[in-house]
Amino acid sequence: MQKVILNNGVEMPILGFGVYQISDANECEQSVYDALMAGYRLIDTAAAYLNEEAVGRAIKRSGVPREEIFLTTKVWIQDAGYENTKKAFAKSLDKLQVEYLDLYLIHQPFGDVYGSWHAMQELYREGEIKAIGVCNFPLDRLTDLMDHNEVVPAINQIETHPFTQQVESALYMKENNIQIQSWGPFAQGTNNIFQNEVLASLAEKNNKSVSQVILRWLTQRGVVVIPKSVHKERIIENFNIFDFELSPEDMETIATMDTKKNLIFSFDDLASVRWLSNVKFDI
Repeated sequence: MQKVILNNGVEMPILGFGVYQISDANECEQSVYDALMAGYRLIDTAAAYLNEEAVGRAIKRSGVPREEIFLTTKVWIQDAGYENTKKAFAKSLDKLQVEYLDLYLIHQPFGDVYGSWHAMQELYREGEIKAIGVCNFPLDRLTDLMDHNEVVPAINQIETHPFTQQVESALYMKENNIQIQSWGPFAQGTNNIFQNEVLASLAEKNNKSVSQVILRWLTQRGVVVIPKSVHKERIIENFNIFDFELSPEDMETIATMDTKKNLIFSFDDLASVRWLSNVKFDI
């Protein structure tokens, strides 16, 4: 498995498995188990996904040594702040049945993110977390956080797919030694991505599926990616992307698809931001 090296020297697989919207506990457990059996070693969950317990059971059931798994979870807005984040972290460890996390992320750039970051820095220094980072931080919020704290985020996990390529954001993060990670690599089906003529032609040319072309395009850009599926055959298919390489021409072709807009969630939509900031989960 190809890996990236984070800004603190920690190695992270460039391809992993995400569990967003896998709400059925049995289905989530089986999907994570299938992913681990297929060879995935990066598993990404979040407190707000309400499936940390299922992920923990799958890890135990798999028999894969804990030290071989790069495990990520996230703190939600309702648990922002120093004390709340400490409590949320402990809950996540308990649900996941692990003694440490490889990566802990602030899920959204809202609420008392400074209090959360201070708590996460302490947990990081104490060795309970191998790396800390953020999700969905626009560049101004990311800059503010890294300029006023000791620990620079190791990761910024943001919406990244062929229609939202984040070229400028990726360049800025690279310049500041922050790893870009993609959520929603298949754009959650937006714009009929799996039937897209450009991607379909590249899939046919390379004798691969559209999903494999997308994942290979991301990893060739150096983007860490966490595709999700509940179908074993798709889980395996999405893992098998390192036996081919997209040509420079292929990469340039996909580059023309960029809309330069967030299609799944827009942080410019204040009504959506307000909803997001106030939604509560039974965490």
